[in-house]
Parts: sequence; C-alpha cells; structure tokens
Amino acid sequence: MHEALYWESAAEQKVKCLLCPHECLIPEGRQGICRIRKNLNGVLYSFVYGHPAAIHADPVEKKPLYHFYPGKQILSVGTFGCNFRCSFCQNFHLSQKEYSSFGHAFVPPEDLSQQAIGLKGNTGVAFTYNEPTVFYEYMAETAGFVQTAGMKNVMISNGFISAEPLEKLIPLMDAFNIDLKSFRDSFYRKVTGGSLAPVLQTVKTIVKAGKHLEITHLVIPGLNDDPAELTELVAWMANELGKGIPLHLSRYFPAYHLDQPPTPLETISHFATLAKEKLDFVYSGNVGSSEFSDTWCPECHNRLIVREGYQTLVTGLTPEGRCSKCGANIPGVW
Repeated sequence: MHEALYWESAAEQKVKCLLCPHECLIPEGRQGICRIRKNLNGVLYSFVYGHPAAIHADPVEKKPLYHFYPGKQILSVGTFGCNFRCSFCQNFHLSQKEYSSFGHAFVPPEDLSQQAIGLKGNTGVAFTYNEPTVFYEYMAETAGFVQTAGMKNVMISNGFISAEPLEKLIPLMDAFNIDLKSFRDSFYRKVTGGSLAPVLQTVKTIVKAGKHLEITHLVIPGLNDDPAELTELVAWMANELGKGIPLHLSRYFPAYHLDQPPTPLETISHFATLAKEKLDFVYSGNVGSSEFSDTWCPECHNRLIVREGYQTLVTGLTPEGRCSKCGANIPGVW
C-alpha cells in the first residue's frame, strides 16, 4: 500500500478523500466507493499502487484514439477499482473487484516506464482498462518517468475527477479519451452512481489546456438511445469543445448486470449521421468496418486514413497533419 494524495482528516478518525467529486467520508478500516483507497489509523492509503492487474501492448486505435499517432502501438496498463458502478461495465472483472483479492507482483513506476521504453515501436503508456483516477498516484509517478524518456502518456477515463488533481495531472498527459456516458444527469445518478457536471467540466478543462481529446459515447438501447439526447450532446460538444473533437459512437453488448440486446447497427449508423451535422470527425465503434471507420478531410472530403479493424493505413495525410489534397489542417497529434 502507498499513502494517497488528496485527502484530509475528519472527525472520529474519518478521512475525506478529495480525489474525485464523491468526496467519500471514510471511517477507520473502511474504503471509499472505488474500493481501493482505505482509511488505516486516520491515513488514506492506495492499495493498488505498484500492482498492475493488466499490461498489454495495444494499437492506439483500440483506446480508442483515431487522431493520435495512428497505426502505432502503446503499452496499456490498468489496476483494479473504479469510482463508478456502471451496470453495463465491459471491464467489471477489474473495475468492480475488491482490493483484498489482489495478488499481482509489485511493479514500481520506474520499472513500468522501463517496460514501455524497452518495447520496440512503442509510443508510450495508456492508463486504461479500469478507471485510472483511482490509481492516481501510480499513474502520475509512472507518467513522470515516461515523459522524461520522451514518450507519450494517455489517460482513458470516465472524467469523474476533482479539479485540482486534474490540473496537476494534465501537464503529464499528451492525450485523453473521456467516456461521456450520457447527456442526462439522471442517467449518471441511476446507472453509474456519479453525476454529469464534473465530467463536462473535465473535458472543458482538457480542451482549455490544449491537450488532445477524443470523446467516446456508448449507445445503450433503452437507456441513452434517444436521438434528442444525442443531438444535445453533439451540439454541446460543437459549441463548448469545438467541432474538430473526434466522437466515437460505440455499440453496446450485454455485460455485467445489464442484459439488454446489443445496440442495433442501424442505431449507430443513424446516430453517426446525426452527429456529422455538427462535428467534423465521427466514428463508429464495436461494429467492424463501416462508413464511419475512416477519417475524411472536412474541407475537400479526401480520405485521409483507412481503417480495417485495428489495421490503419494513412493515405491522404501529410506528416505535418494536413490534407494532402487541399492542405487543410487536421486536428490531432500526428
């Protein structure tokens, strides 16, 4: 275990965690909502520091990031725990696992960064699989070593993090993919156990800081598949973040406690068509190859990047990130 950051003492040997907007008030011997930050003798500890539960080399497109070093590999790392309780979680075997059931070898931040450095053709480290906010200390220290080595850091997150920890983390990160699960606070409170406003603030902070951002939205039948909600979400993105922010509309499949049938392919295609009315770059996910797999120039409609699954071919994009046909600047990190 490792002493946590962002907490304060409270009455009766309780501690108040300040890492995320839950601000859990944790009694002695208990853990917060994330299940992996525990109060021992009036001190808050992280029980996942140095204990990765998953380490894999993945295509960067799998995060998903489509405008960040396309075709490259990135070492992806996760632990256990999450500050949400999504009933549809695809990685529930990690995110909803108790800290007491660990058993993985200790990998210090410097050793983890060395794995990334030593991996041939690797771009850097993606903090992903479970919610990286809950292993904040491990992520931040590892990211420091990765950055010093001249490599890239990526955070794949639900965006439910408090302002100060996010501001301290942003200089260490090169790209974010934030999962905007709904544009309804009622959905967040009922289905995830969180709230919408802090997530919206997170993405605005990332854009204001000039960091690369992509948004993922999982479309779930009967829960967030109202076209009116999608229209509001897209309009908000265009107005508050900019029309050049990529949006990934992902198909839901039954998982964890949710057994609704998969999202119809027609719904994903319809939603992507609606989103394209406001945004320049809209992609479909979990559907195989489709008309919304490739990247097209929003000015001249030249095809810039061809994708077949996770196989990526850059065809119409210059090394400087411009369309090879009309010279338009394409947002991203190329």
